[in-house]
Amino acid sequence: MNGFDRPWWVVGGWAIEAATGYRRQHEDTDVSILTCDVPAFVEFMKGRWHVWNNVGGVLHPLGGRWATIDEPRSQLWLRADSASPWIVDMPLTPDADGLWTNKFLPGHVAPVESVTWTAADGIRYLLPEIVLAYKARLRRPKDEPDFEATLPVLDDQRRARLREALAALVPDHHWIGRL
Repeated sequence: MNGFDRPWWVVGGWAIEAATGYRRQHEDTDVSILTCDVPAFVEFMKGRWHVWNNVGGVLHPLGGRWATIDEPRSQLWLRADSASPWIVDMPLTPDADGLWTNKFLPGHVAPVESVTWTAADGIRYLLPEIVLAYKARLRRPKDEPDFEATLPVLDDQRRARLREALAALVPDHHWIGRL
C-alpha cells in the first residue's frame, strides 16, 4: 500500500492487536479502502497485481470491461496473475460522498479520520469498538479474547458506542451486558 495516496486502514484482528497489545495468531491481514477509491486503487495496482471484485463468491477482474465494482460491500481479491493463488482479500467500505459508512449500520457516516487512529509507524487502524461490532455478528470463539483485551482500553463513551451498535446488530449478544 506504500505509495497509494488514498486513505486505507487495517481492520479485523490486527486492528485489535494494535490497539490493545494483545497478541494472537492471525490467518491474514485485512486492509480496507473506500469504494469511491477503487478506480484509483486498480490504477495503482496496474502492472503489479491483478485486482478482482468478489461479490458473494462471484469474481470478475476489474479494469477493461469491468471498470467498477458491483456491490459497495464486496471485496477485492488480488493475485500476481491468472495462474497464481490469491494473496490479498480486501473488504471494501461503502462511502457517502467520500465519507466512511458503516456497512452494517448505514446511518453511521463519518470522516475516515474519526473512525480510525494512526499508530506511531503511520499505519491507520479501524477503531477497536467498530471492529468488535463487526466481529460480534459472527459469534466466533476466536473473537472472545479480542473482546476481553479491548474492554479495558474503551472509555465510557466508546463502550456506549459499541453497546449501541450491538443493540442494533445483534441485540441478544452476551457482550452487551459486559459494557
